[in-house]
Amino acid sequence: MSVTRRGFVVGASSATMLAGAAAHAQGKGKYDDGASDTEIKIGNTMPYSGPASAYGVIGKAIDAYFKMVNDKGGINGRKVKFISLDDAYSPPKIVEAARQLVEQEKVLCLFNTLGTPTNTAIHKYMNLKKVPHLFLATGASKWGKPKEFPWTMGWQPDYHTEGVIFAKHILANVKDAKIAVLMQNDDYGKDYYEGFREGLGKDVSKIVKHVTYEVTDPTVDSQIIQLKDSGANAFFNIATPKFAAQAIRKAADIGWKPAHYLNNVSASVAAVMKPAGYDNGQDIITAAYLKDPTDKQWDGADDMKAWREWMAKYNPGANMGDGFNVYGYAVAATLEKTLEQCGNELTRANLMKQAANLKKLVVPLLLPGITVNTSPTDFYPIQSMRLQRFKGETWELFGDVMSNESA
Repeated sequence: MSVTRRGFVVGASSATMLAGAAAHAQGKGKYDDGASDTEIKIGNTMPYSGPASAYGVIGKAIDAYFKMVNDKGGINGRKVKFISLDDAYSPPKIVEAARQLVEQEKVLCLFNTLGTPTNTAIHKYMNLKKVPHLFLATGASKWGKPKEFPWTMGWQPDYHTEGVIFAKHILANVKDAKIAVLMQNDDYGKDYYEGFREGLGKDVSKIVKHVTYEVTDPTVDSQIIQLKDSGANAFFNIATPKFAAQAIRKAADIGWKPAHYLNNVSASVAAVMKPAGYDNGQDIITAAYLKDPTDKQWDGADDMKAWREWMAKYNPGANMGDGFNVYGYAVAATLEKTLEQCGNELTRANLMKQAANLKKLVVPLLLPGITVNTSPTDFYPIQSMRLQRFKGETWELFGDVMSNESA
């Protein structure tokens, strides 16, 4: 199945042509701020507190990954210093944190900063400063525009495309669909919703109720009651983990059983499905691009075995059922490979050049058939997904890999 992507940009990226901070020679390499013969300094922010704190697991996993890398000798002989600050999923706080990391800590790049509203708040700043804003932990389609923002690149499949996939599946599988949508009221929610509407096309009128919530709201119980009262028989749940779990539980409490589609960013078994109650989550559909650690079919896979060994040694006490630990490991492995490709030229411009030249990169824990691919005009590293359905206490994949790779 192929879906339409918004935002592919034609024309050469200027990332490789822009001069960042003046590079300087030091020993065996050429460096910008944040790199030397012995060290690579990486900046990050995560919501370790606040309404999206379930995602804080990712930052801890990335930190643990680079501890493993350092124990193995680092990247091309350089140790990684990973500096991660709490932004509480707050745009004003991430602005402050980004300034601290860029101007005081003088990191080589910001990596995997989480959230659409938060990254939006530093988008222009990072490009003005010509500091790589790399492999973001958000699927907003705006991160794939190298002509306008040559220093920013996403990582995971974009929300717009995922929304199209869900819409097409509903039209093909839900008879006389009447669709209800719960949406977080920010750029993240809107990106999913716009893709979903595009996927419905001439059938957009099948949306019978669309309600929003704010990240500061205590619950979404009243919104779920409104959606049930609309008579909808299909439900697109565009929510971050805390609210996604609430929505699943409330729908069950009031006896509403629509065909339920859950956005990928809340597919963690440990952070969402278990708190919502396994019985309440049966047959929910989501899209996946990573191996789920609760899916026993991967138990014999070499990358899953390696991940479990790493979890036991470097991330002890973390939840083996939490897919965010898989995410952190996989995205950190992507950065490791990109930095390896930089060789001894650890400049910001070369880092972006290498990030824009990843060809069929096999990253641990991506689903079979899914690789990382970029070019100077394609800043969407992962553009493939599979659908999966919740059964028992885990997800079961079904159907083929759906790809939207650029030519």
